[in-house]
Amino acid sequence: MSMVDSFEKIPVRIYPDLKEGSKFAAREIADLIRSKQAAGLPCILGLATGSSPRSLYAELVRMHKEEGLSFKNVITFNLDEYYPIENDALQSYNRFMHTHLFDHIDIDPKNIHIPNGEVPKEKIKAHCLEYERMIEDAGGIDLQVLGIGNNGHIGFNEPGSSINSRTRLVTLDTSTRIANSHEFANISEVPRLAITMGISSILKAKRILLMAWGPAKAAVVQKAVEDNVTEQIPASLLQQHNESLFILDEAAAAELTRYKSPWLTGDLEWTPKMIRKAVVNMALKVNKPLLSLTNIDYRDNGLGDLLVEKGDAYEINLQVYYMLRDSITGWPGGKPDLHLPNHPERTKPYPKRCVIFSPHPDDDIISMGGTFQRLHDQGHDVHVAYQTSGNIAVTDEFVTRFMDFAVGFEDMFGVDSKKSKAILDQARHYLRFKKSNEIDTPEIRSVKGLIRRCEAKATCRYVGIKEENIHFQNLPFYETGTIEKKPMGEEDVKMTMELLRAIKPHQVYCAGDLADPHGTHKVCLDIIFESLRRIKAAGDEWVKDCWVWLYKGAWQEWDLSEIEMAIPMSPDQVMKKRFGIFIHQSQKDMVPFQGSDSREFWQRAEDRNANTANLYAQLGLTKYAAMEAFVRWHF
Repeated sequence: MSMVDSFEKIPVRIYPDLKEGSKFAAREIADLIRSKQAAGLPCILGLATGSSPRSLYAELVRMHKEEGLSFKNVITFNLDEYYPIENDALQSYNRFMHTHLFDHIDIDPKNIHIPNGEVPKEKIKAHCLEYERMIEDAGGIDLQVLGIGNNGHIGFNEPGSSINSRTRLVTLDTSTRIANSHEFANISEVPRLAITMGISSILKAKRILLMAWGPAKAAVVQKAVEDNVTEQIPASLLQQHNESLFILDEAAAAELTRYKSPWLTGDLEWTPKMIRKAVVNMALKVNKPLLSLTNIDYRDNGLGDLLVEKGDAYEINLQVYYMLRDSITGWPGGKPDLHLPNHPERTKPYPKRCVIFSPHPDDDIISMGGTFQRLHDQGHDVHVAYQTSGNIAVTDEFVTRFMDFAVGFEDMFGVDSKKSKAILDQARHYLRFKKSNEIDTPEIRSVKGLIRRCEAKATCRYVGIKEENIHFQNLPFYETGTIEKKPMGEEDVKMTMELLRAIKPHQVYCAGDLADPHGTHKVCLDIIFESLRRIKAAGDEWVKDCWVWLYKGAWQEWDLSEIEMAIPMSPDQVMKKRFGIFIHQSQKDMVPFQGSDSREFWQRAEDRNANTANLYAQLGLTKYAAMEAFVRWHF
């Protein structure tokens, strides 16, 4: 009998990625709809919004269009809605549901029920009671779809919500408002209230599917699934529901015992990678350098089996110590004229052609600025490919300030400024009266993109990159004018393949940071992966000698046990990187749509790099001021 899930108190299904997980959830929903249709009965669905169910709804739309899945017998009740908010506001859940699902299927509009963010406050109580009554009159919810918040909320039932709570108006937790601020220009615009179904309402559903994707959800998923039931983690209350299921990708499952400490769940093959993970985690837990760990430490921390298989702690400690030591190098492109068999990179060819893919116009300097400069200074032919324009991350004030500068510049040098003045006046007028459901004009978006492009070029000049080695892709998937992006498209892949084939790089650096709250990094990474797979399948010779290194972005760092190349930085190099980040003036101070971390990007980067260096030192390795970390992707 397998013990792999022995620590889990809720059934869990884990998939390689959110696409596969969403397909499973969509099949479950489709099967239920069809079985109800066959019996001549309505199918009552409870639906969620946010980032988690987007791919689920995309799959249901596909099934409707390509497989004939009908929604004519479906009645839906949505979990929640911001309050107050206009129904057609860009951030409203009413608009979200119509954009992602209802406008693309054959559901009867009168069967759609969403809490109304426009109801006058004095009528909210009656509205909530009526919502509960409508659910009961429909026969109760057959299947409820849920996401999970970083603090464990389900719907907008924040920590502390009663298990007996019903549909009501609630105050949003500060952490929830911060986490959702990437949907709004800034935190002050995020509503402080919301209407939500209660936990009691959710638990009445006959079946519950909770979906969670990405590393940001891993910690709270572990608490909900493996720890005790508590109203402080509302999702843990699902342990008391007999038909609840968590659907996760591998990143969201990373903190579950079966992934984090698989040696505690039964038999295990002790590969070098698994040994490194187990010993590094143990050393950090007991706060000892690697070479100071004892047999007693191993036994007390569930690693007695490793001692039985591999022998004394001393030998295992050395093995892991050498693994970490060999990951550290000041030569990210390989050290020329010196053969080091355990070096993370090859010595030859030298110099190498390198391309750094930057999802936004500042990820290169923020995430790997020290390595970026090292590669150039050590003589490699470095290219930078800025994958998107990054235009939505420029404030309205910033764009009008630069337009004003352009007008003043033309006036100063006797250039006819009539057209630029007209554009400035139009922009000011539009931005002054812009409604919550309106996106920027093409002219405003273009100027915002130009601002970011100029900052990126200035950064490259600061590092020493040649003008012809700077590439602005402006991939089409990004250019929607809203936070919501399109999925990866064929044109995105085609443009990336053309660039790769033109450069024929020996090294590719790209953002493996899937914690980006807007999902842009994930799409950018998928585009690169798909492009390289196609190039390899086509038989291009150069790709056989191409290595791909993944860096993390502004939100997270690689786990110490995963790092395959660590580039140390001196205090001077840290400062040089900081000044490079400062070039991106539009991203300093108050950045719109920056997610749950209120620190500036340079602060995040320095804290992250210093923490990596400190962890290496804590394990007994050389103490550096900072380190940038990479993991190799094999294709």
